Amino acid sequence: MKIYQFKKIFVCILLLGSIYNTYGQDLQLSKNAHVSVLTCGTGNESYSLFGHTAIRVSDIDNNLDVVYNYGAFDFDTPNFVMKFTKGDLNYFIVNNRYVDFINQYNYEKRDVYEQELDVPLALKQKLFDNLSQSLLSDERLYQYKFIDNNCTSKVVDVINKTLNAKVITKKTDTDQTYRSILFPYFDNHFYEKLGTSIVFGTKVDQLGTKIFLPFELQKSLKLIQYQNHPLSKENKTILNFEEEIPVSWWNNCYTYLLFLGFVILINKKSIDYIYLVIIASLGLLFGFLGFYSSHQELGYNYNILLFNPILFMVLYFWSTKNAKWTYKLSVLNILLVIVYFFFIITKVHWLIVSPILITNIIVLTRLAIKHKERIPIII
Repeated sequence: MKIYQFKKIFVCILLLGSIYNTYGQDLQLSKNAHVSVLTCGTGNESYSLFGHTAIRVSDIDNNLDVVYNYGAFDFDTPNFVMKFTKGDLNYFIVNNRYVDFINQYNYEKRDVYEQELDVPLALKQKLFDNLSQSLLSDERLYQYKFIDNNCTSKVVDVINKTLNAKVITKKTDTDQTYRSILFPYFDNHFYEKLGTSIVFGTKVDQLGTKIFLPFELQKSLKLIQYQNHPLSKENKTILNFEEEIPVSWWNNCYTYLLFLGFVILINKKSIDYIYLVIIASLGLLFGFLGFYSSHQELGYNYNILLFNPILFMVLYFWSTKNAKWTYKLSVLNILLVIVYFFFIITKVHWLIVSPILITNIIVLTRLAIKHKERIPIII
């Protein structure tokens, strides 16, 4: 789901968009007009891990070839980080020349596929008008939601609006959860996979019945019928590159296991203390995001049983040498981790979080043993 992150690119897109926006008003498409869905391949940057969806409108008779993109935003928006975190940052639709669009993806070495929509000229015109109108009205603005409102779902919405029916619906992988669908996209990006595994809550464990990723839309379009014929024509490859597998000396499971192994094997008070501070701080962050953010994917995060803010109380009593409460709260956290284990064992991300689970139990167990009240033996 491509996001234009750099200010210069953003300004260029707006300038090009304004040209096409002005040109496109009240333009009547010819019988040689084509409208199509563009599906763009994944990249190795965090913003491009899921690909991108756009709509192309071309008409050789009107010298028109333009691509409409959802997912642009103004990086200079005041309080950008907090608005992005909260989920009330305004995203919007822009358009740019097809040749510039393709050149950008060619430069990034990312695949591009095209599926032409087989609809009457009147509906092509209506779709073009809807897209052009969106650029001038309040419809151009929307608040991004990872599953419910993104560059792919907006394309689905505008096409369904044009067809006056919910024609485009998900046809594949409806028996998988959103989390399961997302998991393979993070292959070769270990810490991104770990981060999303622990920051996402129960929403992503629901069955993935909505189209929210570009390649989901591509696969569904192949299967959708409209007026007794396929909605889209045969998939056409515009750009295709050999997949480049990223190599990183740190972004891999080995550094992850090395760090946790270091904590377990060193068995020093200072190391255990720092480790528990990190785990508790992450739990505090998850709790904050769950209450503060309107991103539903961050709410009801059961991973807080593993990354538990109660650990701060353990650390407090430990630092004040209160053996009784250090022991009790250590045991409580061990029990919560065990509960977490039985909850997580059925989830797709159980394996990636299990090393942290094991480390927590080991660190808390030796902490509890050290502070357990010893029963005097009378001879």
